[in-house]
Amino acid sequence: MAGWLWPGAWTLDLAVLGLAVLLDALLPEPPNAMHPVVWMGKLTAAFDRRAPHDQRRRALLAGAGIAVLLPVLFAAAAGWAGWGLREWSAAAYVIGGAVLLKSTFAVRGLAQAALGVARPLAEGRVDAAREGLPSLVGRDPAVLSETLVAAAAVESVAENASDSFAAPWLAFAVLGLPGAFAYRAVNTLDSMIGYRGRYEYLGKASARLDDAINWLPSRVTAMLVLAAGALVGLSPRRGWKTLRRDHASTASPNAGWPMSAMAGLLGVALEKPGHYRLGAAFRDPAADDIRRAVRVCYGVAALALPLAGGVVAARHALL
Repeated sequence: MAGWLWPGAWTLDLAVLGLAVLLDALLPEPPNAMHPVVWMGKLTAAFDRRAPHDQRRRALLAGAGIAVLLPVLFAAAAGWAGWGLREWSAAAYVIGGAVLLKSTFAVRGLAQAALGVARPLAEGRVDAAREGLPSLVGRDPAVLSETLVAAAAVESVAENASDSFAAPWLAFAVLGLPGAFAYRAVNTLDSMIGYRGRYEYLGKASARLDDAINWLPSRVTAMLVLAAGALVGLSPRRGWKTLRRDHASTASPNAGWPMSAMAGLLGVALEKPGHYRLGAAFRDPAADDIRRAVRVCYGVAALALPLAGGVVAARHALL
């Protein structure tokens, strides 16, 4: 089992992590036909088409099966690939492992998507800003005001600082490539079927599993958001106060942690009408706040990377 999870020496895993982050900074996302997360989405859609939706018990059982099968399938494939690369050579493991790991996270992509909303919003082109929002959040942008577009973008940057890179890095640090791919599979399932309504029963297991695996990363990320805010000249004290007061305001047990920390750091109110308003006493956000959130996000990445490296070293020392 250890050879499957960690086929290389721990120093090789550090090299894999570092090179993967460098690839993310320098290269675009791979084509959809070669992207493992796209494959996860296609498999999820295929399961969805064949799953029972009209009977509660059958939908729950099918959903539980999907929630187990997809992460296990991709974890096994990643473990096999990592083992094969290491059998070939250490260099193959580092390079191939970095390419594989890169597919499970995005730092630059998240920042670019957010800035793609901030730029037109700053120029008064609200409709163009709305067009960029679906790459960040699932809510309908057509009904959002300029303020709510900015709020949605800032919220997404904060929440995805955990989902998009901090959590996959920590999953890799603890459980190698299989851990990173299993995490991304669960997160993909939650984003596609972890909703009420049509997926009330089919997606319940995926949503609960996503809540469970993100419990610790979301809280760690919230602390990193505060620390990164201090690095870029914002107020971690105000962020901490807002975090303590508002973190439980969201329906998700996890999303409110980094989001409320970001609201406090920036001194803005982040609202999803009819659901929550984090930092209610603060001003409404604007385009420049999206840019400031992106700077905080890069700060989180700069702090999360050595943290994940430290976990790799600790894993080696303990095992």
